[in-house]
Amino acid sequence: MAAAAPEEPVSAPDTGSGGRRAALVINPVKSGTDDVRSAVERIAAEDGWDTPLVIETTEDDPGRGQARQALEAGVDLVIAAGGDGTVRCVAEELAGSDTLMALVPLGTGNLLARNLDIAVDDPGAAVDAAFRGTERKIDVVHVTLDRADTSHVFLVMAGLGFDAAIMSDTRDDLKDKVGWLAYVDAGIRNLPGRPTRVRVSVDGGEPFERHLRSVMGGNCGKIMGGLEIFPGAKIDDGLMDLMTVAPSGRLGWLGVLGNLFTRGRSKDPSVEYFQCHTAEVTLEEPLEVQLDGDPLGKAKHLTFEVKPYSLRLRMPFGYKDPAVVSEPLP
Repeated sequence: MAAAAPEEPVSAPDTGSGGRRAALVINPVKSGTDDVRSAVERIAAEDGWDTPLVIETTEDDPGRGQARQALEAGVDLVIAAGGDGTVRCVAEELAGSDTLMALVPLGTGNLLARNLDIAVDDPGAAVDAAFRGTERKIDVVHVTLDRADTSHVFLVMAGLGFDAAIMSDTRDDLKDKVGWLAYVDAGIRNLPGRPTRVRVSVDGGEPFERHLRSVMGGNCGKIMGGLEIFPGAKIDDGLMDLMTVAPSGRLGWLGVLGNLFTRGRSKDPSVEYFQCHTAEVTLEEPLEVQLDGDPLGKAKHLTFEVKPYSLRLRMPFGYKDPAVVSEPLP
């Protein structure tokens, strides 16, 4: 009889002490993974936790199946160690559950970590915060593409059109060499293009039409370099911020940049902002879609719905940017 297929790689078996247990969902292709595993095992032992469950992501499953396996094992904490894609996929499974999540950023963008002051260049500090930090409940935004039966989630931002094209067109080899500057290269290459007719409805209201290059949803405001592209967006206010981008003429992108660098105080009509609980976006033609920097292909119809306080997330103690959270101190 043929041998059974090997199961997902895991760490040493549970000690059976009946104490708390963490699961580490880790992307094995990222650098620094051995240090992260060692830090998780060391701190778990120091703090009296049971032996951690360690589950590696795969190219075909970047985190959802591994998070389900962790939930089925009944762990108390799931630590997502990888890039924004790993974090998003793990959160997609944990949202709405009572299981605590933490993250150890090992990617290029690390958008959620940057917003919440989780160390992006010190995995040991991130692991320490995962076990010993403070907990907050944050909003999660569910997105349904082309009226599918299932939804995806994002924690920081989503987009369709220009910004999603940047994500799908960013060169992996360039990211390895210059980090987030690779996105600048893709942005410049995708600047030429024509607007698409888009119909938008906010909180079930009367739809309005625009000719747009991009529609973006934000759960919190900051991206690379601390640039705040969703002024007033907070990750725990029960709301999503919607931004439409419609540069006009040869210098239209200057108006867009002016809005971004003045935190929306510019009167240039190329950018509009809305706050809402739900939104529906219908396009004349399919455009690229991204969630937290993760390209999902093209779609013509998207619905957004905020699920307030639906994810328990651990982060470092200390003051947090009031542009990101409702209460700077826990």
